[in-house]
Amino acid sequence: MAAVDELITEHIDIWTSAVKRRSGSGRGGGKKVELYGVKKLRELILDLAVRGLLVPQDPEDEPVGSLLETIHKERTWLEAEGKAKKQKKIPPIDSGEEPNNLPSSWQWVRLGSICILENGDRSKNYPNKSLLVDSGIPFVNAGHLLDGQVNRDEMTFITRERYDLLKAGKFRDGDILFCLRGSLGKSALVEGFDCGAIASSLVIVRRLKETSQEYLQMYFNSPLSFRSIQLYDNGTAQPNLSAADLGKFLVPLPPLPEQHRIVAKVDELMALCDQLEQQTEASLTAHQTLVQTLLDALTQAAASQPDNSQSATDATTPFEQAWNRLSEHFDTVFTTEDSIEQLKQTILQLAVMGKLVPQDPNDEPASVLLERIAAEKAELVKAKKIKKQKALPEIGEDEKPFALPSGWGWSRLGDLGYDLGGGTPSKSKKSYWDGDIPWVSPKDMKTDYIVNAQDYVTEQALSETTVKLIPENSLLLVVRGMILAHSFPVAITKCKVVINQDMKALIFGNILPSFLLLQMKSSKSDVVQLVDRSSHGTCKLISDKLWNIVIPVPPFNEQHRIVLKVSELMIICDQLKTRLTEAQATRLQIADAVAEQAIH
Repeated sequence: MAAVDELITEHIDIWTSAVKRRSGSGRGGGKKVELYGVKKLRELILDLAVRGLLVPQDPEDEPVGSLLETIHKERTWLEAEGKAKKQKKIPPIDSGEEPNNLPSSWQWVRLGSICILENGDRSKNYPNKSLLVDSGIPFVNAGHLLDGQVNRDEMTFITRERYDLLKAGKFRDGDILFCLRGSLGKSALVEGFDCGAIASSLVIVRRLKETSQEYLQMYFNSPLSFRSIQLYDNGTAQPNLSAADLGKFLVPLPPLPEQHRIVAKVDELMALCDQLEQQTEASLTAHQTLVQTLLDALTQAAASQPDNSQSATDATTPFEQAWNRLSEHFDTVFTTEDSIEQLKQTILQLAVMGKLVPQDPNDEPASVLLERIAAEKAELVKAKKIKKQKALPEIGEDEKPFALPSGWGWSRLGDLGYDLGGGTPSKSKKSYWDGDIPWVSPKDMKTDYIVNAQDYVTEQALSETTVKLIPENSLLLVVRGMILAHSFPVAITKCKVVINQDMKALIFGNILPSFLLLQMKSSKSDVVQLVDRSSHGTCKLISDKLWNIVIPVPPFNEQHRIVLKVSELMIICDQLKTRLTEAQATRLQIADAVAEQAIH
């Protein structure tokens, strides 16, 4: 029908621009966004198909009533010959059950009246894992159903002898395998298999004459089928469906020739969806590459220009020219959440390279500041307030990733202060807990500044255990846990706290806390590379690697200017993200509305 093609082409911008961010990538990563518009388009095509709105009806087609008579005769013959179990009585369809009106040549039927449903053999003959072999007869489980087909990769097998023992659950070409548990509703059309058997989580759906297996497979992928699944799902912790309830599913049945026409049209439109999906993904990939290239060029230009002593109005260096050009087009270049996050990270990187604000020759140089830090640390050791720490090695030229602006200096993280570890007071001693002192663990490290925690300890816990009080304006770092596989949580304390054993604290002075925080956030991807991963999956950042991290240190006054500039730019980024989120929400609503309107 031309109307359906027009629905796709006239709203092409909706289908391709409605993108939804996935809630979580899980282990192994995967795609971060879902092409929501194309997904809705696929659902719409299938919904129109099973409503009789996708292709025109042909008055020359044999009515469904005659088709159902043929199906009934075939089932009766199969049962009489012992080739199918006698069917239990299927409840009639009440008029109130019918989800929508159908074309006059169609008819609502229950799935069990037009198919044979066969469970797997659940007797003592069922092949458990110990009976699986490297080759033989395919033994298919839910994990082998992939994109509507039976995936042969990592197939499991049983012997011919075990297969011959099975009394049920043997499939053949043309059958549909439907998942009853776990991945409820997943299905696949069997093609190219001489024979095979199913696991207990599946059921065989075998068509009778005058029914297209491709049409049935298409029906199982449609929103109508998934609404039936929700209706009959009797699972609690795990989705669950019985074969008997599957047989009650309502199927809109067209004449057989129309079934074939519908399948052909769906295949044609799904191929168009594939093209839209590929084009959208290619566009997103190209955009990501463009953003990365622009930002990389910016940081490379910054690294090649060590001196940023010009006035703020005299923007003549290649870096400043590149930055000005890019900043004028923030809202047109940074149009995805990932690109905005990349921009934020680049801003942090430029900040710690001394490229966001001009240097002031009147500022006290960082070398003096670092000497003062070292002197104060020596005084604390002399006064026996802290232990003398092992001297950290000199910073080699090969450790300096870029040239510093005038007045800056290099330092190792551990030389900026002294460190304290953490611990856990005995959980069995109630007097140690529910006090007034935040006990910070990695689960609390979801914010830049720590003002509270999920758990609190008492003064008694401090006096009777080895946990130490961490002062305000200290740097907290997570040094153990799976989160270190992909991130490096850091925060500044805004009150006195204690920490658990999976964390470290750096107590420092003469460095602006908010500057050190952004400095550490800018280094998180580099720090993650230093994490040790054991064969058991444990992630740990050992102290020698942590405190040896090389830090660029600007004059104290410039630290303030940098923090203010970063805050200003982060506000712009957040505004971009807010507008983007609002625009994305609008696109999703429009995609839903167009799809909804198309079927009414």
